This record gives sequence, structure tokens and C-alpha cells, in this order.
Amino acid sequence: MIRFDNVSLQHGQQILFIEASAALHKGEKVGLVGPNGSGKSTLFRCVVKEETPDEGQVSIDRGVSIGYFRQDVGEMSGMSVIDAVLEGAGPVAEVASELKRLEAALADPEQADALDQNVERFGEVQARFDELGGYALDGRAREILAGLGFRESVVDGDVGALSGGWKMRVALARILLMQPDAMLLDEPTNHLDLESLIWLENFLKRYEGALLMTSHDREFLNRVCNRVLEIDGGELTSYSGNYEYYVAQRAQADAQQQATFERQQAMLKKELAFIERFKARASHAAQVQSRVKKLEKIDRVEPPRRHEKVNFDFKPAPRSGEDVAKLVGVNKAYGDLTIYAGLDFLLRRQERWAVMGINGAGKSTLLKMIAGESRPDSGTVTVGASVKLGYFAQHAMDVLDGQKTVWNTLVDAFPRSSEGTLRTLAGCFGFPKDEVDKLVRVLSGGEKARLVMALMLFDPPNLLVLDEPTNHIDLATKEMLIDALKGFSGTMIFVSHDRHFLSELSNRVLELTADGPVPYGGGYVEYVQRTGREAPGLH
Repeated sequence: MIRFDNVSLQHGQQILFIEASAALHKGEKVGLVGPNGSGKSTLFRCVVKEETPDEGQVSIDRGVSIGYFRQDVGEMSGMSVIDAVLEGAGPVAEVASELKRLEAALADPEQADALDQNVERFGEVQARFDELGGYALDGRAREILAGLGFRESVVDGDVGALSGGWKMRVALARILLMQPDAMLLDEPTNHLDLESLIWLENFLKRYEGALLMTSHDREFLNRVCNRVLEIDGGELTSYSGNYEYYVAQRAQADAQQQATFERQQAMLKKELAFIERFKARASHAAQVQSRVKKLEKIDRVEPPRRHEKVNFDFKPAPRSGEDVAKLVGVNKAYGDLTIYAGLDFLLRRQERWAVMGINGAGKSTLLKMIAGESRPDSGTVTVGASVKLGYFAQHAMDVLDGQKTVWNTLVDAFPRSSEGTLRTLAGCFGFPKDEVDKLVRVLSGGEKARLVMALMLFDPPNLLVLDEPTNHIDLATKEMLIDALKGFSGTMIFVSHDRHFLSELSNRVLELTADGPVPYGGGYVEYVQRTGREAPGLH
């Protein structure tokens, strides 16, 4: 359906593709992976003709419709949420628009002269609308919006009143309703909660078209994709199977290439030693010349490209008291909406609580109260003795100074630390070499989140309160963060929609339900086993 034939493309000094070739076939679900800046979004733009390769071509089979979801959704306003979604439904939306115009024309006395013509055209358009499933379109759109977490009261409201994250969901709903022959999805999971993410996962499993997508959620890639396409060093390499299988295949291929490289290097060393030893002896001149010619003809094996995973040894957290935080009889409401009624909760040292609940259950509110960012209407919230608290929330990124560089931000925060230590810290959180010279104001949301996390963990607290810490963070940084937090000796309470993060780090689960909080001993894996569901609100 879509083919990349010997594509080469360069942005300034950065070479993205060198004679790269690949194909996307009908029914395939392909995960597009590669380091930050390797060209994943550029590849999408080449498909939709927003960019043109320097050499080679990107070809699309005749008649193939393409839906492209990107992070930059543009401005949305002036219509309801449901109308904004229906507008993107592809050919059926154009037919619906013509149907509305004809309905207006038939009711307009000034167009009475064209009545017979309009009636005939109305019949043709109505038949086409029915053929395209137009009369079921509104119901399908509302079903998709519900799956993506929209309440019915919001669906008929102004799309312009939504936050950026919810507008992203509207843009995603448009593509899903369109049901194109091929979907290009650039990070569709970024702004989704766990329930919506699992709904999308099941939707895409049932989708019969071709899918090419990027995602920072390894579990999502595992469950949806049946092939992985890797961009690395200007090349496109295809791996069959899901993301876990790709990781295993990639490791095996790297090990084989490393072994081949080392064997060739040993052989070259031996040959060069012979040449060096006997090059001055006339009796060995023929042998030396023969070996020189042999070396000139050898295809040199390159070592595998190193995917540097920088690990950082964080300082141990200072010890806190046994009772880290305690909530007694907490009541909290926003207007007429009651969040908690008599909530009791005890957080003890070295517990790692994953807080779960449907939208509006009060997950972030609980974290804010423990962090002292919000107060209960009544009841008490007490933080224990010797507790040093670190709180990560999305608004934490707003306190960064946009005029400073990444490097200045780290140096100002930790003036007594050595340059080497801070450079290792920066590299660990995705700012290697010259990346530390970036101004904070030009950083992406994910880069700002990484910088805030670096500032928090370098001088670690003994209580981490984390509200969606993995939003926008790439797979490699997420793995590093999980490894770092596994070795964290303090206490944690967090909200996350990333199932790998939940599985690896939780040893307790608190589910906030309409009937009150329900604690579960054991982590997220045990929660799924005991409840039979991966998220609250799912059946």
C-alpha cells in the first residue's frame, strides 16, 4: 500500500535516511521505533507529501485513503466536539455537507425554480450517504468519543473550551471515525488515561486497515503491532513480531555482528603483523604483496551501533519514620462534586502505592493533598517525621526558568557537584553533549519533564509523589527511570497510565471507587489477577 524506495533525506547537517527502503502492506500493524531525532515524524510527513525526499520516492497505491494523527492538532473552536469529529469523517462528511445544503435549498422558496433538480440530486446524495453508513455515523462518533473518555455532557459542548490534551483526543477520534485504508499515528497514547488507552488498543486490534505508529508505551506496542520498523543511522530495518520480540532480535543481531567484527579484527591484526614483520625481506616479498592485495579486497565489518544507555548511581534516600503520610476522615468536594467522604489512608515507609480510579475519582487530588499542594475541606493530612518530599506534577515544569540552558539549570541547582557528575546526570536524562546548551524555553514537554525529574532525583527525597511521570518520555528514558526507581530506597505514591511502569514499581494498589477507597496488597500485576481487569471502569 505504501512503499519507501531508496529514500535519502537530509536536514541541514543531519542525515536522516540513506537509500532507505521499506513497505507497509494491507492489514499490517507496524510500530515505528528509533532514537529521538532519528526521523520518525519526518517519515510520516513524507507519506502525506508534506516533505519530499532528496532522492528516491515514497509511493502510495492508487485509491488508498490515509489518516494522519500528529501531536500538533492546530486550533479548534467554533463548533461542538461531536461536529469537529464528524467533520473529519472523510468522504461521508463531504456527502453529509452536501445533504445539508440540499435540505436547505429544498426549504428555500427562492430556489423553487430548481425544485425538481434539487429533489433528484437529494435522492442521489441520500442514497450515497446511506451506502457510506452515514446514518450510523453520529452513533459511531459518540461511541469513539466515549471510548476516549469524553462524558456525554462534553460531547455537545464547544471544542474550543477543551484543554490541549482533550483536543488531541478529538483529533484522534476524527481519524478513528474516518476508518481510512491506512492510519499513521504519531504518539496517539500521550494524552490518554489507562482506560482510554486500553479501549484504543482494542479498537486498533479490530481495525482492518494498515497501521504505522509510534508510541512510548511498550505494552501498547506489544499488544497492537505484528511488525516493528526501526529507523537507525539512516537505515530502515524490519523485524517481525511485537516490540518484545524486536528487542530480542535486535540484541541477537547485535551480538552476531559484534562477534563477526571481532573475528575480522583478529584476522586483520594477524595479517598486518605478518606484513609489518616481513615487508623488508626480499624472500617474502610475494607473500607480503599477496596479503596486502587480499586486505584491500576485504569488505570491512562495522561494529554494531551502540545504543548508549546511561545509568546513574543516585544517592540513597535518607531514612524517614515508619508512618510517612496519614489521612484521617478527609472530606473533599469541588462545588457539588464530592471527591472524598471520610477518607482514611496510611502510607508507610518503603511502600509503593499505585493510585487508580476512573476520571474524576480524585487520583491527582490525593497526591496534591499529600504533597501539601491542596487542603482537605475537613479531616487531617499529616506528613510523618523526617520526611523529605519530592513532588512531580505536570505544572512542576512551569517553574523552570525558560531563559536558562539545561546546563545552567543543573549547575545552579547543584553548585557543589563536579562537571563530570552533572554531565553524566544530564546524559542519563537524555541531554548528552551539546544538548545541555539548549534553552529551557525551546524544550519539548517531554524534555522539560526529564529535566524536572533529574533535578528531583539527584538529591533524592525519601517520599516521591509522582503524577503521570512518564508522559511524553521516550522508551529509553522510561527504562532508565524505571531502573533508577527500582533502586530507590524511600517511599512512593504515584499515578501512571503506563502498565510497564505500574507493573515494575508498585507493591500496593489503591483503587478509588464511588463506594470509597479499596486497597490491594501486592502490586499492579496482582491487582489485575485479582480483579480480572487492567483498569477501573473496565469489564
